[in-house]
Amino acid sequence: MNQHAQRLTGRPDAAIIEAVRTSIAARFGNRAVTSPAVREQHGSTLTWVENQPPDIVVYPASTDEVAWLVDLCAARLVPVIPFGTGTSFEGHVNAPFGGVTIDTAMMKRVIAVHAEDLSCVVEPGLTRKELNAHLRDQGVFFPIDPGADASLGGMASTRASGTNAVRYGTMKDNVLALTVVMPDARIVKTSRRAKKTAAGYDLTRLFIGAEGTLGVITEITLKLYGIPEAISGGVCPFPSVRQACDAVIATIQSGLPVARIELLDALQVKACNVYSKLSLPETPMLFVEFHGTEAGVREQSERFGEIAAEFEGGPFEWATSPEERNRLWQARHDVYWASFVLRPGAKAVPTDVCVPISRLADCVEETQRDIEATGLVAPIVGHVGDGNFHVGVLADPGDPREVAALEGFLERLVRRALAMDGTCTGEHGVGQYKMKYLLEEHPPATLDLMRQIKRAIDPKNIMNPGKMIAV
Repeated sequence: MNQHAQRLTGRPDAAIIEAVRTSIAARFGNRAVTSPAVREQHGSTLTWVENQPPDIVVYPASTDEVAWLVDLCAARLVPVIPFGTGTSFEGHVNAPFGGVTIDTAMMKRVIAVHAEDLSCVVEPGLTRKELNAHLRDQGVFFPIDPGADASLGGMASTRASGTNAVRYGTMKDNVLALTVVMPDARIVKTSRRAKKTAAGYDLTRLFIGAEGTLGVITEITLKLYGIPEAISGGVCPFPSVRQACDAVIATIQSGLPVARIELLDALQVKACNVYSKLSLPETPMLFVEFHGTEAGVREQSERFGEIAAEFEGGPFEWATSPEERNRLWQARHDVYWASFVLRPGAKAVPTDVCVPISRLADCVEETQRDIEATGLVAPIVGHVGDGNFHVGVLADPGDPREVAALEGFLERLVRRALAMDGTCTGEHGVGQYKMKYLLEEHPPATLDLMRQIKRAIDPKNIMNPGKMIAV
């Protein structure tokens, strides 16, 4: 590939954008939208990063249409920003250089289900809930559950995780193959449906977590799992966050096959009680779930109750009725919206870090002390089975003193995690906001390799520019 190709370094000229708009409108008709409201919706919406809308939003319906759009943009050095449902938090879908947002909302087909092989092939605009509704009658399901009803293409692009990761892994563990439109409009298939391969470079995982900076994902081959015979779950209060975290560590180290184990601090429980109309004790709380046979989940639940009691937790109240479980987990998934009851009118700034599980209690406790000392309102929730936790800071972006306190807190949070051999983001991704922290997390040689990969695959720098890593 030509390493000396002309590269995008700023916003394209207005005449170029107008020519691209005209060509796209001729091809896509009313599937090409330039209204300010729609463009703004496709900027960054769930973050405090400034909204930077694209020049045009297009809704393709096939891989070939995506390839046509990319070819048009590549010829004119116009940015291409892939878009799923817009639920990411770090400015992934902003268009700092303008350009064309490719919204995959019309690419929702379930192309094939191979229930006997526990796999399926889908288009990127399909959401995880839509997929599981389609699969329900076939006795299989897709387990990755980041909370929001995110698109599967977005989940692959951000290497999403979620509440089930402790048992089923993350997106990188559950994608078998991808079809990707490259920055030069070539269509590449990264692998086949076989559960494992040793044939060449692992291109599939190169694109998982690339946040749209290397190409546009247009088909995804996913692993599926049999629907468990029985599911039990419930809640377990603890006197302190440390005791809850220590119970998690003991549970994981004992080999107990927990499917979900989530931490809510006392402030987050308070918010959930109000928003989701629960009546939980306002103390640190673990939400836990087990999957398996009737006898297995009963035994696992009883054993977890015993472990919790060793750390002064309990009682562990568990239930097998779907209605009761769903009510609890819906409350867990609604924590972002629930947090606003703690400070109506504030802006939520959600962030995450991940540390080795042995350092989880230290990191969460130090973070709570930092929140108290800084005077912020910031509930904590986490996928603590793998050391990942989230802080949702509620702040007034119009108050300079508060913004300064928030920025200082966020920097200390990341550096705290890095000092414990953790990462600046366990699942939210890098986007725009966390680019600066890659400089601290990775040595120069690692960042240089990332840049070389980006430049080799996208020499014109048109794929979601201004994200992940500066090139």
